[in-house]
Amino acid sequence: MPLYLIAALPFLGALLPGLMIRAGRNACAWATASATIAALVGLLVHAPAVMRGEVIRTQLNWLPQIGLNADFMLDGLGLLFALMILGIGLLIILYARFYLSRQDPMGQFYTYLLLFQGAMVGIVLSDNILLLLIFWELTSLSSFLLIGYWKHLPEGRQGARMALTVTGSGGLAMIAGMLILGNIAGSYDLSDILQSRDAIQASPYYLPALALILIGAFTKSAQFPFHFWLPHAMAAPTPVSAYLHSATMVKAGLFLMARLWPVLAGTPEWFYLVTSFGLITMVLGAVIALFKDDLKALLAFSTVSHLGLITMLLGFGTPIAAVAAVFHIINHATFKAALFMTAGIVDHEAHTRDIKRLGGLRRLMPVTFLIAVVAGLSMAGIPLFNGFLSKEMMLEEASHTYWAGSPWVVPVLATLGAVFSVAYSFRYIVHTFLGPQRDDYPSKPHDPGTGMWLAPAFLALLVVVIGVAPFVVEPLVKVVAGAVIGEAGTLPDFHLKLWHGVTPALFMSAIAVAGGAIALALHRPLNRGWLAMPRPEAKPAFDLAVLKCAQAARWVTDGLHDGSLTRYAWIGGAAVMAAGAAAWFGGDAGTATRTGLPATPVAVTGWALLMVATGCIIAFHRNRLLALVLMGVIGLVVSISFAYLSAPDLALTQISVEVVTIILMLLALNFLPNRTPVESTMSRRVRDGLVAAVGGVAIAGLTYAILMRDFAMTSIAGYFLENSYKGGGGTNVVNVILVDFRGFDTFGEITVLGIAALVIFALTESVLDGRGGRWLANWVPDQRRAGDRHPLMMVVATRVMMPIALMVGVYIFLRGHNEPGGGFIAGLVVAIALVMQYMASGYAWATARRRYPYHVIIALGIIVAAITGAGAWLAGKPFLTSAFGYFRIPPLEEFELATAMGFDLGVFLAVVGAVMLALESLSRLARRSGAAVNPHPMDINPERDLAAATGTTPEEAR
Repeated sequence: MPLYLIAALPFLGALLPGLMIRAGRNACAWATASATIAALVGLLVHAPAVMRGEVIRTQLNWLPQIGLNADFMLDGLGLLFALMILGIGLLIILYARFYLSRQDPMGQFYTYLLLFQGAMVGIVLSDNILLLLIFWELTSLSSFLLIGYWKHLPEGRQGARMALTVTGSGGLAMIAGMLILGNIAGSYDLSDILQSRDAIQASPYYLPALALILIGAFTKSAQFPFHFWLPHAMAAPTPVSAYLHSATMVKAGLFLMARLWPVLAGTPEWFYLVTSFGLITMVLGAVIALFKDDLKALLAFSTVSHLGLITMLLGFGTPIAAVAAVFHIINHATFKAALFMTAGIVDHEAHTRDIKRLGGLRRLMPVTFLIAVVAGLSMAGIPLFNGFLSKEMMLEEASHTYWAGSPWVVPVLATLGAVFSVAYSFRYIVHTFLGPQRDDYPSKPHDPGTGMWLAPAFLALLVVVIGVAPFVVEPLVKVVAGAVIGEAGTLPDFHLKLWHGVTPALFMSAIAVAGGAIALALHRPLNRGWLAMPRPEAKPAFDLAVLKCAQAARWVTDGLHDGSLTRYAWIGGAAVMAAGAAAWFGGDAGTATRTGLPATPVAVTGWALLMVATGCIIAFHRNRLLALVLMGVIGLVVSISFAYLSAPDLALTQISVEVVTIILMLLALNFLPNRTPVESTMSRRVRDGLVAAVGGVAIAGLTYAILMRDFAMTSIAGYFLENSYKGGGGTNVVNVILVDFRGFDTFGEITVLGIAALVIFALTESVLDGRGGRWLANWVPDQRRAGDRHPLMMVVATRVMMPIALMVGVYIFLRGHNEPGGGFIAGLVVAIALVMQYMASGYAWATARRRYPYHVIIALGIIVAAITGAGAWLAGKPFLTSAFGYFRIPPLEEFELATAMGFDLGVFLAVVGAVMLALESLSRLARRSGAAVNPHPMDINPERDLAAATGTTPEEAR
């Protein structure tokens, strides 16, 4: 099975729970498990090759131009984490089936779970850091959904927001670090980066990249000072805690540090950063865990402590420390997931997780007690359980580690962390299950059905098997450790065994067990001292930081966004001009290579008209109708300029757009006062005038500088000119660019155009159905309307022009690939012909003769364009790749047919539909306004008017 399919199966499986929940909870659970089982089987197929030391790779070129390839890699490290993600995920699916109540939407839960599972599998199998970053952020988003699954709990919503904020912020830092790392290595593929150890560590950007990447890893793995989010995420259902916060999500940071260990480890910076933060997290988490009364909170802080332990081992930078880290990752996943599930069982049956309200459950819940004892003793590091073995290896490595030249700092603090680890592990067992039975449990506890305890029992069995016979996992540990070390060192010869002789680690371990037992015996006085001790609380600090950030953002936003469009315009204009000035004066434009052409009388006349019209708009802009007429003059002059400068396509487009927009704006002006009120002070007008003048001079100067210099034809323009005919089959370069070279841009533009028209329609509907509609119905125009609502000459002229305009539109459409024209211009021409019918004969008459809704025309245009583009896939070409050929049908001359015509047809339909839907929406407003007092010109009966003018009956006129 390809690696990309293994990563995709959970995402595909996420579609099943929402469908299968209708068939029952069992069917939903089985459907969810089937996707995980399929991915697990696909992984196990590759396991023998990986265990032989091979690396499985699957390469898919996605966006190779920017180094983004969908490449996947499976080595020992990826195999271990994928096995944990899919294997423990399968157990969580079983556990959740019986844990969730009937009131919990199980289909939704399993969907979120599979989305998270797919994101995690994607992280550990990615062979490209950009692809890894995508999956990394998906884990933050999907875990947000899982943590906040119980939306009715405020603490659940807050925990989800906190987790997303912390891990998402760390992810942003990690993105920057990864980009730096890829830039140093010259590649974004992990396989290449892992071969660039010397170049990376010698780079001056090594330390910034290291710090940024570690911020991402530390936030995800809850390292100090980012540890506080993990306990608050315990508001999630216990299956989420058991999966995300013991075996998968929190280990993503550990995976990242292990994956990049060959190129980042071995430097003093790595040692002091990773070791120090890991050591602090280990001790701090263990101390806090001892004094937590909530079972899940105790386990959460114990998870923080063990994550710090593994981080510390990776920070040591020695091969045997990496081996110990790998081994403890395996052991921690087994006993911690089992412990979380037992805590969930206790909560599920006793209806409380408060240790002070528990105790004496040993006889009431014997099966749960046995599982908890096995997993708890392993967490404490007691012999014959797997946690003991990796804890001994950790203590052994700590005893040989110097920090800042001191041989005591690391061993003493590591032993102290182990003391508290033993204490909170014993407390979990003793205070929950031992002691006398109580008669005040919130609910009578008892062991649940097999479905709920089977998963943790299986994990407890692994705890014992690995603890007694560690040789069963030794091959896996060696393969994984070899993948972690890579070419940065040599994997030492080691054997996992129960007895290592009399070593410093043995004495440190004995001190830890004895000290932990004493700490448990003195828990009450120690707890009183802990509660009385002033200490900083992370949650209030986090809440205060979020509040201050929100206040600062609100201050900036309110200061910049005060609702004044002119203010936005001058700030934006000034910023653009400042950036342009910096680029201009900081670069070298070179000397002019062209000479200016003589100014002809036509050019001077056009320039004078343009300047006069622009100046008149500035002087008379408060008269809205006059300003609109002057805008039409400017648009006409610009169209003539395009034609004069040999740009007929632009000229046709410009003049067509001008006609349509002027008509629509005239209709909109019907609802506005004749004059714009004075809203700006003189100082603001002076400021805006200065900004506009400087901007105009800058643009004029830049245009002049560009026109006076030559450009090499190797530019994109030269490419279009050279390949328009032989690559796109058309001699009209502008049209070929729109429908072929940049067809995807055009597809996006017609989609946005259609959406804009639909928004206008939706706004019109809301106005007509609300108070605005009632206001329009009672509105009396402030000026007398023309008595002749439908001038006969205009009605006749538009009826005669309609077929001619349609024929011109078809002609422009057909010639567009080789001559000026195309679907966009043809659509505007046809839209103008239809607009004229509305203007001459009115809304009612035109609408009554409309055969298809304009919504359908827009949709049909986009669908036709999409189908044309997708047709390229059948030929194995990228989306919107056009094909063309030349044909001869006697007695016709040879002609060309291109698939781009289908795309152009979609553009044509979308443009016609969008323009007409906008017109129809505004016309409906106009028709409603003042209809009871003075009917609007758009609301007409042309047959009646024609009959009155000719002295015939309406039937004869029709």
